[in-house]
Amino acid sequence: MRSSKAEAEDRDVVIGEDERCPGFQGLKFDWGGGSTSKGKGRTKTFHPPIETHWDLHSAAGKKSNSSPIKSLLSLPLTKFRKSKSLTMILDGARDPKDKQSVESFRQMLLQEGLLPPKHDDYHTLLRFLRMRDFDISKSKEMFQNYLQWRKEFRVDMLPKEFNFTEYDEVKKCYPHGYHGVDKYGRPMYIERIGMVDLNKMGQVTTFERFIKHHVSEQEKTLKVRYPACSLAAKRHVATTTSILDVNGVGMSNFSKPARYLFMEIQKIDSCYYPETLNQLFIINAGSGFRMLWKAVKTFLDERTVAKIKVLGSNYLSVLLEAIEPSNLPTFLGGNCTCSDYGGCLMSDRGPWKNPEVLEMIQVVNLREEIEGKCDDGDVALEDSSMPKKVDKQNKDDNNSMSLLEEAACVGSNSTCSCRLALQKIDCLEAALGDIKNKIKTLEDALQETKMALERTFTA
Repeated sequence: MRSSKAEAEDRDVVIGEDERCPGFQGLKFDWGGGSTSKGKGRTKTFHPPIETHWDLHSAAGKKSNSSPIKSLLSLPLTKFRKSKSLTMILDGARDPKDKQSVESFRQMLLQEGLLPPKHDDYHTLLRFLRMRDFDISKSKEMFQNYLQWRKEFRVDMLPKEFNFTEYDEVKKCYPHGYHGVDKYGRPMYIERIGMVDLNKMGQVTTFERFIKHHVSEQEKTLKVRYPACSLAAKRHVATTTSILDVNGVGMSNFSKPARYLFMEIQKIDSCYYPETLNQLFIINAGSGFRMLWKAVKTFLDERTVAKIKVLGSNYLSVLLEAIEPSNLPTFLGGNCTCSDYGGCLMSDRGPWKNPEVLEMIQVVNLREEIEGKCDDGDVALEDSSMPKKVDKQNKDDNNSMSLLEEAACVGSNSTCSCRLALQKIDCLEAALGDIKNKIKTLEDALQETKMALERTFTA
């Protein structure tokens, strides 16, 4: 039986107080329409995973020995970009009912002047509709709040204005990061909450800077990680599988700084990046955490809580149902150490690190940006979420960057500028073709070496 003191501690947990914490700037939280407290008493619909209608059903059951990236690179990019398979991978096979709802929502926003071209995106609109159970009025309010937040937070300017120089130091006192993919191909995100030391973290960074880092990572996931995972898995990927290791976490860990950080990140993820969580595995949950969980989950959206599995120390069999051992770090019971990168949570390992995939995403995004805006005389092409440089052996990085930068800096109002920009993209496509040739050369050399070795051993 629990003591009255423990019960009182449960009642005393208050999240989101306006207090200042040593080492951090205190932050105020205005939940507005995103507060879950207003939703109590309402029954929400739990929609199936957002990728449900985005599988490549025609490819089901078929296995290929060739690399999906290699097979895609074998096509001329101009044809590859417009191919049906690429459209299905990057855009998804859209459900007719969803498509109709999204179009109605889109037309309403356009008529009211509430849909900037940059955010006129099917997947973005669908996420907000799903989060509000396809209620157009509530989705509109949520979408407006999202646009206003992006403006006030200067999200699009973060790559230019924000440099998280304390990245390595923060990782030491707050172990977290992306690592590999699950069996579906979704990116995996891992946090070791039991090892977090917020006092040390407060000495190397601030809440404001850490939250900006979090937003930058969310932007990279949407614009780089998901497309890269989609190309690698040959099916549309739009959500993340997360693992939260809470070994040793209890009520004492839920300090004022911890509450601030939890609430702000929860608000950002729920209100501004809705429907991006596939599943969250909370592992090593002891009695102390389970007590804490009762308090924490009351502040989470019902739809989010439905995606969370709280597991004890015997979690491995459940994780292995969704994740291959090769994509699990050894500290979670898997086989990976990422010894060359200083550990798994420092590696950012995944398809988004593949240079050829990054080149492909850059070329497709730039060309579509140009072709979509030339008619309007606006060719502002820079994609702030994309890496500005791709480290790749046997490639002239400086030459590649000059093409990208020139394409991004093309003038804004002339047909000539559009043509020039397209010429730059054509040059980049040619560079991608060179990659294909180099891959073929390496394969031929490998085959010759293999044959020479076979002759040596048979002799």
